[in-house]
Order: sequence, then C-alpha cells, then structure tokens
Amino acid sequence: MKNFIPDNVSKFDNVYDVLKERGFIEQVTDEEAVREMLGKEKIKFYIGFDPTADCLHVGHFMQVIIMMYMQKYGHTPVVLLGGGTGMVGDPSGRQDMRKMMDVETIDGNCAAFKKLFDRFLDFDDEWKYEGNSGVFSPGHQNREPIPGKAISVNNGAWLRPLNYVEFVREVGTHFNVNNMLRAECFKQRMAQGGLSFFEFNYMLMQGYDFTVMARDFGVKMQFGGNDQWSNIIAGKDLARKWCDIDVEGMTFALLTNSEGQKMGKTQKGALWLSPERTSPYEFFQYWRTVADADVEKCLRMLTFLPMDEVKRLAGLEGSEINKAKEILAFEVTKLVHGEEEAKKALEGARAAFGGGDSANIPTTEMEAAAFAGEGKGLVSLIKELGLVSSNGEGFRTIEQGGLSVNGEKVTNPKLFVTADLFKDGELLIQKGKKKFHKVVIK
Repeated sequence: MKNFIPDNVSKFDNVYDVLKERGFIEQVTDEEAVREMLGKEKIKFYIGFDPTADCLHVGHFMQVIIMMYMQKYGHTPVVLLGGGTGMVGDPSGRQDMRKMMDVETIDGNCAAFKKLFDRFLDFDDEWKYEGNSGVFSPGHQNREPIPGKAISVNNGAWLRPLNYVEFVREVGTHFNVNNMLRAECFKQRMAQGGLSFFEFNYMLMQGYDFTVMARDFGVKMQFGGNDQWSNIIAGKDLARKWCDIDVEGMTFALLTNSEGQKMGKTQKGALWLSPERTSPYEFFQYWRTVADADVEKCLRMLTFLPMDEVKRLAGLEGSEINKAKEILAFEVTKLVHGEEEAKKALEGARAAFGGGDSANIPTTEMEAAAFAGEGKGLVSLIKELGLVSSNGEGFRTIEQGGLSVNGEKVTNPKLFVTADLFKDGELLIQKGKKKFHKVVIK
C-alpha cells in the first residue's frame, strides 16, 4: 500500500468533510446525499483523463491527490483513460479546436499516463472491463475489484466500436440542444467564432462514459475540475433517462493563484510530473518562489500536512514566510519525485539562495578553452544552456536587470565570459528569481 497520506491528516472520518476542509469542493449535485453516501458506503468513482500529451502535469496532479484521499478512506478510484474521447478533444474552456491525434499517439499517451498513475495509486491490475461492442451490447467487469484498490479503464473500449446511427438514436435523443448550447463548456468556443459539430459530440460521449460505467460496473460518482460541471450533469441526466440509474457528481476548484490565473505554467510551458520534462530542481523552485498570498492554498491542496500545521505555516510573516515556501516545495517535490530527489533539490535551492550544497544545482561542464582569450558571449552562453530561447530574449533579460553572474547583476548585454570570472572553476548564473545554472570548466 502506498502510504502517502498520514493518519493524522484530518480529524474527520468522512472523506467528504476532509475534501471540504482542504478547500477542494466547488459544486455537488446533491450535497446531503453525497456526504451521506461517502460516509456510509465504499463507492466506485471516476475521473477522466484525456491523453493530450505523453505526461501528466500539475493540473492533473490536483485530481490525482483527490483520488489518493478517496483511496485512503476506502473508496475505489476509477482512472478513466480517454482513448475514445481523446480522438475528439474536450472543448471546455478552449478558444480553438484541439489538435487531432492519430490512434497510435493516443494509445501511447494512455500507456504513459498509466505508468505515472502507478506511482501514486495502488491498482488492482487483474481487474478488467470486457465485452462491450456497441450500444446494444453492454460490457461487464471480470470481477469486483479488490476493496480499496484503484482500477483503470479506457473509454476506447466502448466508444471506438460504436455505430453512429445506433448511438444518436439511443443516446442522442436524450440530449436537448438548447440546453447544450447554454453549457459553460461550449460558451467560450462559440464566443471565439464557432464550435464544430465534431466537438459538439464531446458532451454526448462523456455523458455516455458515465452511464456505461454506472450500468456495467457500478460507478456511483464522477469527479472533475470545475470546468467539467456541464459534462458531469449530462452524464447524470443520461444515466437517469436511459438506464434509470441515479448517479452523483462533484467538481473541484482549479489550482489558481491569488490573481485568478492557473498555476503550473512556466516559461517552458506546463509544469510536468516527469523528471525528463521538468527536472526535480525546476519543480522544487517553482513552489519555492510562489507568491506569499498563494502559500496557504498550495499547502492545503498539494500537501498532506495536517490543517493545524498548514495554518501555522501560512500565518508566518515577513521573511519567515520563506520557511513555509521551502516546506511547501519540499513536500510537493517529495510526493512527485520521492524524498531523495526532494532533498537534492532543497540543497540546490539553499546553495543558490546562499549556504548549502551547490552540487544539486543544474550543472553543465564545458571546456576551459571556450573561455580563453576574449571568452564567450554571455548571451550565447545562456542560450546554449537553455536559460533563454533566443539571443533577443537574452539581450532583453539583461537589459531588464534579470540576469546575475556569481551574485552580481549583469548590466552589459555584450559582456563576454572569460576564465577569470570563474571562482574555483565554477560560474553561477541566475535568471530571474527561479532559474539557476552552474557552469563548470574542465
């Protein structure tokens, strides 16, 4: 059993109260009924993940944490991989249509997702969904999952075999187009110039997902981000109208900063959970340098520290708040990358901010000859190290006061790095508040 969550994480016994205490819950189809069900029963619930990339990012991690809480309190997480819905793409909150992917890419991404989920959840990998070959041929589970274990299923199993005419006759007749057009998930796409009929099908497919799983292996709830509310309601309505099954839904706050912007975005793009895409050090640094106003929310939602400790840390003032940020960064990095990598990142960050073992700062070895004579242009060097994407960005960074070498702010964008700038064979370059890189000459 993966014991990420300590027993003292909350004083509550009902996971609904735990999730509410941590500030996750936004909307519930029937709050009283859901709270009672989660307190009295051990249910199957699902969260869907469309394989838009081959790696999970921090936005996904919020959903993973919720599944971890549910598993801790004895419920069965169903990880729904979108091998079917991923062929269309969710239009929720989009300004343009998602890039279409071929089947091989989608299946590869689904497999990569499952490997990442294995790091956080205990799965019953002998459980299988079998037999679905269309609207009139329901599938079934091979057996009940082991209590408290998670299960994984791919909606390609029931969406890819569909006959379109059968689907719109059996499922499409239960959807009211006027209601669909009022759904929040379509509004932004329509406001930006149009929603394709291709994307319009997505709500039917997601509603069908919920209904199939409720009918075929007893799923009782769907969870999702707040942007999924319309899709969840569609599934609840379809299950009731088509199969006479009552299911419930719950949405959660998206991880946003104090200015309402989504967190987890970096200059390189998303903050990925894979060390190959975002190094543990970069990951740590992101959380180490969040705004003071965001510390409490991040501690509450992204760590398993007890709430008393969260409140104590969030209440620190002045320079003391940096201690809370360091704990936040360590706890989140430990969850995602393991304790050893979190310790390395912590030492690297302490070295970069003064004091500590600098061995864990990202380091590049270069030939001493590159810095002989006139040396190497600083802008060329930081581009080569990946600190900037172009020479133009490098010049702008220096002109705006955003680059330091060995703790000294650089004011000359045409500076050449020569051997005498190295201290004991090392040069520490800092870009902005978050990025550090060490160059070692050999």
